[in-house]
Amino acid sequence: MALGTLDRTPPPFFRQGPSALTKLCFCSALAVFLMAADARFRLTQPIRATAATMLYPLQRALLVPVEAVAGARVWFAGLASATAAEDAARQALARQAERAMRVDLLLQENARLRVLLELRAGLSVRSQAAELLYEAADPYSRKVILDRGVTHNVALGSPVINESGVLGQVTRVYLQSSEVTLLTDRDAAIPVLNSRSGARSAAFGGAVSGLLEMRFMAGNADVQVGDLLTTSGVDGVYPPGLAVAAVQAVDRKVDSGFARIALKPAASPDGVRHVLILEPTGVQLPPRPEVAASEPAPAKAAKKGPRPAASRPGAAQP
Repeated sequence: MALGTLDRTPPPFFRQGPSALTKLCFCSALAVFLMAADARFRLTQPIRATAATMLYPLQRALLVPVEAVAGARVWFAGLASATAAEDAARQALARQAERAMRVDLLLQENARLRVLLELRAGLSVRSQAAELLYEAADPYSRKVILDRGVTHNVALGSPVINESGVLGQVTRVYLQSSEVTLLTDRDAAIPVLNSRSGARSAAFGGAVSGLLEMRFMAGNADVQVGDLLTTSGVDGVYPPGLAVAAVQAVDRKVDSGFARIALKPAASPDGVRHVLILEPTGVQLPPRPEVAASEPAPAKAAKKGPRPAASRPGAAQP
């Protein structure tokens, strides 16, 4: 075979088209053109939407196992949480049932002891709901105005409470409204009882903004941080047992004979909207001996009423 008849062209696998630089320049120009055209004319938006629509079923099919695993994990976690909450609720219900039975027994025992000792029954405090209208304009006092007044039988000195404890006391009564001085006011004072030690004292407002303080307490007084202070009920105004404040800090100074005790009110006056106005307990208490002794004899006789016929002089005895 003659050498001139041989095919000297490279096979298709080894053939080379345009150079790599040429391909790079062409692809870069095409990319720049497509980006500019898409930014200005939104040419690729239909293509992108069509591709997303076609690929959406595939995406959902691929996400099914992932969502199933996540849902199973959440279900088991919720089941464990619900089981734990049910167990805690059952335990709390058992404790409440036990406590309710003990309370019933204590109430019955208390009633029997009162009958045995001829003690006076506890006071039934009457109350009425009220709504806070606005705060007083005086910036140097802590007073609020309620929508109950003389027409609603609000008495001067009535305690005002909410679900947390004592808020203050009615200091002025108008026809359709009343003014309440809060415990944090600088002129406010309330007798308190330490629930832990049983010691009586008084809490005063105005020491630090939003706090109360106990004054004239000895440096070695039995007061600890966290002690709960309630109303003592001996002032004839506040019913006993209402939460007033908790001891926040006790500063026992060496150079002073008194301790500085800061109290945090149990009922925060900020954000209060609805309250209860209680009737002062002094309205239901019997008159004091000196007041009863100072009344004239006709008034006493009128209060006592006519004596029975058998006890009047000259009455016929059966």
